[in-house]
Amino acid sequence: MERLLNVDQVAELLGTTVRFPRRLIEERRITFVKVGRHVRIPETAVAAFVTANTVEPVTIRRAGLRRAA
Repeated sequence: MERLLNVDQVAELLGTTVRFPRRLIEERRITFVKVGRHVRIPETAVAAFVTANTVEPVTIRRAGLRRAA
């Protein structure tokens, strides 16, 4: 069975405050499980969130930068 993390653990994993994962849950931007009144987030949901929001660096081509005459 997959490991379920609490909000504090997710915040520590992401390097943020507890407020950020709580906002993700409130805005339904991350998958979560309700266990009674407790909220748990699957580890795969955290990994999927990070992957979906990873931005690759842009490489600039020098040939495309020309001055207008």
